[in-house]
Parts: sequence; C-alpha cells; structure tokens
Amino acid sequence: MTGQFRYVTPVEEQSATGRVAEVYAQLADDFGMARMAVFLTLSPSPEVLAATWAMLRESLLAGEEPRAAKEIVAVGVSMANRCPFCVAAHTTLLHATGDHRLAETIAAGGTPADPRHAELLAWAKSRRRTPEIGPEHIGTALTFHFINRMASSLLTENLLPANLQKSRLVRSVGGRAMARVVRRRLSPGESLSLVADLPTLPEPAWGTGTAVGTAYAALRAVAGTGGELLGESARAAVTGAVAAWDGEHPPMGNAWLDGPLADVPAGERPGARLALLAALAPYRVTDADVAAWRGSRTDEDLVRLCAFGAIVATERAETLITTGRGEAFAAGALSGDRS
Repeated sequence: MTGQFRYVTPVEEQSATGRVAEVYAQLADDFGMARMAVFLTLSPSPEVLAATWAMLRESLLAGEEPRAAKEIVAVGVSMANRCPFCVAAHTTLLHATGDHRLAETIAAGGTPADPRHAELLAWAKSRRRTPEIGPEHIGTALTFHFINRMASSLLTENLLPANLQKSRLVRSVGGRAMARVVRRRLSPGESLSLVADLPTLPEPAWGTGTAVGTAYAALRAVAGTGGELLGESARAAVTGAVAAWDGEHPPMGNAWLDGPLADVPAGERPGARLALLAALAPYRVTDADVAAWRGSRTDEDLVRLCAFGAIVATERAETLITTGRGEAFAAGALSGDRS
C-alpha cells in the first residue's frame, strides 16, 4: 500500500459510522483534525480506535498539567521508542504551544533550559521511575508507548509528503496553524462515553479515580483481547519474553526472536513473531512478517494482533516507570539461552 498506510485500508471520514464516526468527531473538535494517520490506521477495529483515543485525550489533551510539559513526554517517549512519525508530529505540537525554542532544542537532541522540562524529557527517555510524576504525565508516557508501537508497525515514517516534517520551518508553520486548538483547556472525561460499553480492567494505582486511569483500564482490556488471535503457546511466548524486557532495544538482527519462539508450534509462530515484534521492535515489522501470518485475516485482525503486542509492552513499561522494578535483563529470554 502506498502513502502512510502500510497494511490496512482506513475507514474514511465520509463513510464512518457508529463508534468510528463518534471518535472522528471528537478528534476534529478536541485535536483540531479528523484525519490523523495513527487513528485512521486503527479504524478497522472500532474498539481499539476508541480506547486509544480515550487514552490520548484524557492524558495528553485534558487535565491540569501544562500541555507543553506533556508534549515533552510524548516526544521523549517517541524518541526512546525510535518512532520518527510520532517525534515529528509532537515536535510540531510543541511549536503549537508557543515555545518554538523548546521544540527545536529537543528536536536537535539538546536539553531544555527549564529544569522541570529537562527532568520530564530525561524521564520519558529512560523508562525508569522518577518521584513526583503525576497521573497525566504517566498516562501520556503510556499512551505513547502504545501509540508508537502501533504507528511503527502499521505506518510509514512520513508524517508529511517528501518528509517535509524534517524542515524546521514546516514544523513551526504547522505549529502556528494548530496553536488555537492546542492551547485550549479541555475538561477531563468527555471521551469516556465512547468506551463505557467496552471491556475494562481495574484502574491502575497511579490513576485511580481519574479519567486517565479509567481510559487506561479500558485500553488494557480492549487491546488485550487481540491475544485471542494467538494459540496458547504463542500467547505465552509473547507475554513471557516481554515480562523479561528491561526497556532496551533488542540486539540487531532477528536472532533474539529464536529463544522466545523456540517452543511455539510452527503454525503459531508467524503470529507470535508479529506480536513480539510489535511489542519490542515494531520498526522492524516487514511485509514478509505480515504476509506470513495474515492469510485471509482482516484488517481488523491485524490491528488487534498488533495492539496485543503493543499493550503487553506498554504494561511492562508501566511496571518499569511506576514501581522502579527494573530487574536485570533476562538474557535467556531474548538471546536463545534456555538453560
């Protein structure tokens, strides 16, 4: 598939109905645009789309914390996850907050002058616990651990034609165009009606009683159902490997997949491989990986399987950044050492 979309055909705005149409309407009102590639690529699965939007809205867009601070977290996580699409988009949105120097300092790999901004950027990149980080910042970080993986798995890295997002001028102009919408203060909770009838899990301790906590509980439940597309052995292989993840990128090449997949039956291995790539190295998903699993499966199935890998990794990131339990990397899980 040409353009931004690698493997799915999005539901276009004019043909959207039901939950998809409702999400698109909130996107247009609260984000300032209905055609956002990340959400378009999720649209074949209305439930994943709605839960992802609710998580983004309630963490990044709504609440009391300054939008610029949360955009710093979004950019920092996206840098750590090697998601150039999201880095470019949220650098532009940092411009929209009005702090053009801050946006370009971060884009150039520099350290913000403001100590709090510098602390948030370092935390977002580190995947480690830091005291005095509140629910909106944690929620934003987890939102982008999930979204980065979906974007890297299913989209190209081109935010704009001819990679125009790499131009400082284009980022600045784009930010100015978005400024009015970005600088509005949104009331929490208005997306939750879109997920009220969907499966949910208990709210996290860090977000209990907050709209972002409710949204995260829904995202975990909805995205987790994608594991139903895998056999028991394949599902266990993915969750086991991710449970051992220390937050770092896997070694170069794909030999690191051999250990986790060694005991998975051959017929289940393509799905396990794709889900594990979506979890730990989504930027390495290839046409061959998708084709090996897909067969006659639908766009919705593909979105749901990638969402399963993405949420398993996001839950592991949650453990690392909220409890500080950064255990030593279980080398055997990814190196093939099964002793």
